[in-house]
Amino acid sequence: METINIKQLTAAIRIIADEKNLPEDTVMEVIEQAIAAAWRRDNGERDQIVRSIIDTKSGEATIYVGRRVVEDVENPINEISLEDARKEKKDAQLEDLIEHEEKATSFGRVAAQTAKQVVLQRLREAEREVVSAAYEDKIGTIISGTVQRVEPRVVRIDLGQASGILPQSEQIQDEYYNVGNRLKVLLKEIERGQRGPQLILSRGSEEFVTRLFEQEVPELESGAVEIKGIAREAGRRTKIAVFSSVPGVDPVGTFVGGHGTRVRAVMNEIGEQEKIDILVYNDDPVEYIKGAISPAEVVRVDIQKGDEKRAKVLVEEDQQSIAIGRGGQNVRIASR
Repeated sequence: METINIKQLTAAIRIIADEKNLPEDTVMEVIEQAIAAAWRRDNGERDQIVRSIIDTKSGEATIYVGRRVVEDVENPINEISLEDARKEKKDAQLEDLIEHEEKATSFGRVAAQTAKQVVLQRLREAEREVVSAAYEDKIGTIISGTVQRVEPRVVRIDLGQASGILPQSEQIQDEYYNVGNRLKVLLKEIERGQRGPQLILSRGSEEFVTRLFEQEVPELESGAVEIKGIAREAGRRTKIAVFSSVPGVDPVGTFVGGHGTRVRAVMNEIGEQEKIDILVYNDDPVEYIKGAISPAEVVRVDIQKGDEKRAKVLVEEDQQSIAIGRGGQNVRIASR
């Protein structure tokens, strides 16, 4: 007969806590939940309100079986009338929990398996929670990871302390991911679902390119230059509008870097196939649109009267295909 020996279990708590890098209190709480589940399996009913407290010195678990005080008892397994509750506790009130004690030292095979499943599941959840708390302040920053597994819709990335997912929508178009590849990713968000927190990563977002430039352009942090707008089709083209209010500072030159070193470093990360256009931001929409539609040379820009969001751009015939771009990407990104 397979049983849980509670004394052995409590001795294992410290080892589990160290291995999983979890607080002892968290592991103790998980074990207590498992003991309660095992007791319910061996001695109680499915709907019973059961909790347990372990005495780490004696190795004994005390089980508390509770019933909620209600006006009309519908389920006697977990409910008790006010009249009966006051026989056990004189000052009982509605919604109080009336508990009685049971002792537990070991359990049968089925209960032992139940407890084991609860421990494993709860420890996984607790581990994920601790990990997500460690990454909470890294949201919106770039971190490095290694490709762990490539699946049809997601790529799993090992980040060291945890793993995250790179969904298809956050990948760079036509980028190949091989197991063991090291790459930079943006920690976009932490999604909390039924299976615990999930780290969502991105390489295809505009913010990823912005953060890469922040790593290469120290003048961004000092405020000498700023990014006024960015639009991107990952794997194809990025347009970035930059500005400086400091006299004598060339914002485009600052981003490009001497001999193109800064923009080259960003391109090395996102892939050579993606073009990066850096233009000067301008408050004048006509001049701004001219810059945005580059590398095409613009003859004239007519802002549509009564509609600030529409403009007609005129170019020479030989510039038309450049202005539109392959598959319309240049004009599409410019409009964004």
